[in-house]
Amino acid sequence: MTGVEELYRQFGILADAGESAGEHSDEYSAILAAVKGTLGEKKLASSFITRFFKYFPKLQEHAIDAMLDLCEDEDNLLRKQAIKGLPELCKANVEHLPRIADVLTQLLQSDDVLELGIVKNALVSLFKMEPKGTIGGLFSQILSGEEQVRDKAIKFLAEAVAEFAKKTLHPSPETEEYLVDEIKKALSDVTGEEFKAFMTILSQLKTMQGSPQVLADIVTEQAELCQPFQPTDVDSIDRFISCARQAIPFFVRGASADPFFSYLIKQVVPQASQLTQAEDGEDPKLEMLKLCAEMSSCTLPEETIKAAVEPLFSLLLEYMPLPPSDSEDGKPTEDGTEPKLQFSYVECLLFAFHQLARKDEAFLTGADSTERLKDFRLRLQYFAQGCQMYIKQLRVALQGKAGAALQEKENKIKVVALRTTSNINIIIKVKLAISQG
Repeated sequence: MTGVEELYRQFGILADAGESAGEHSDEYSAILAAVKGTLGEKKLASSFITRFFKYFPKLQEHAIDAMLDLCEDEDNLLRKQAIKGLPELCKANVEHLPRIADVLTQLLQSDDVLELGIVKNALVSLFKMEPKGTIGGLFSQILSGEEQVRDKAIKFLAEAVAEFAKKTLHPSPETEEYLVDEIKKALSDVTGEEFKAFMTILSQLKTMQGSPQVLADIVTEQAELCQPFQPTDVDSIDRFISCARQAIPFFVRGASADPFFSYLIKQVVPQASQLTQAEDGEDPKLEMLKLCAEMSSCTLPEETIKAAVEPLFSLLLEYMPLPPSDSEDGKPTEDGTEPKLQFSYVECLLFAFHQLARKDEAFLTGADSTERLKDFRLRLQYFAQGCQMYIKQLRVALQGKAGAALQEKENKIKVVALRTTSNINIIIKVKLAISQG
C-alpha cells in the first residue's frame, strides 16, 4: 500500500468515526507525519489535518507545527493550500490564533503576488474572527520583527482598521484599548511614516473619536517639545513639522494647541532667520509660519495669546517694511530700489497676528500704543499698495487661462500667488479699518 493509499485509509477511519474521531489518535498522528512525505502525501495531509483538527486537542500543537512546515515548503501550490488552511485551525480553537497570526504576519514578506493575497485573506479572516488575538500576532512582529516585516505588518493593520473597524473594533472597547496600548509601545521607536500610519489608525477608533486631547497628547509626547529647537538640524525640523501637522486636526476638534504653539513662539520664532530653504526646495520657515497661522485660531489660553502677540508682531514687521524714504541728499535710498515683499511669509504672520490681536486689543489700541499703531498703519498701507499692484499683474497674466492651461506649473504658481495676495489684501483692509476706528 502506497503512502497516499494509507492516508486515504486513515482518513476513512476518522471520517467514519464522526464525532468519535478523537478516539483514533494513532491515525491522526500518522497523518501529521505525512508532512515529511512525498508531494502528494503532503497535499493530502494539509487537507486532512485541518479537517480533523478539532477532535485532537492534545495533538493540536503538533498539528500546527506540521501545517507551518507545509507553509514553508518549496512547492508553491502546496504553500498556498497550507496557508489557506490556517484560519480553519483557529475556528476549532481560538487560543491558537495569536500564534498563527504571528506566522501569517511573517509571511507578508512573500514576493509571490498570489501567495501574498492568500496570506492577507487569511489574516483578514482572523481579524474578523478575533481581532484582539490578531492584533497581538501583528504586534509581535511590529515590536520585535525584522524591518521589512514590521513595515508590511503596519500597512496591513492600517488597511484592516480602515476597512473593518466599525464591525470588528467599535463594538469592543476592550480590544480598542488593547490596540492603543500596543501602538503606544511601538511609538517609542518609529519612523515618520510609521507614526503617521499609527495616528491614522488611532483616529479611526471609536474610543478615540471623542478624545481629541488624548490623541493630541500622544503627538505632543512624540514631538519631544522638552528639547531645545535646533534650526540647523533637519531631523529636528522635520519631526516638529510632521508632529504638528498630525496634531492640528485634534486642535480643530477642541484639543489645546498650547504646547505646540508656545514652542513655536518661544523656540522657533526667535530663530526663524536661521531657517533656510532645504536642498529639495522645501522652505521650513514658511512651513513653520503656516503652522503658526493655523494654530492661532485654535484653543489657546489667554496668557499664551498675550505672550505671543509681541514676538509675532516683531517678526511680521521684519517682512512689512516702511515706505522707502529719501536720504539726506534728496535721492531715494538704495538707488531707488524698493524692498522685496515676502507675500507668503506675510500672509501667515498677518493672519496669526490678526487672530491673536483680536483677543488682545490693547496691544494696538492701548494708551501707550499710539506710535506703534502709527508705524504699523504706514507699513500696512505701503504693503497694500505693493499687494494691489501684484494682484493686477497676476490677473493680467492669468486672463483667458482655463482648463489645462491653469494646470501648467507656472500658472499654478500664479494662482497660488493670487490667492495669497488677495488674502493679505483682505486682512490689511480689516486691520486698517480697526486702526482708524
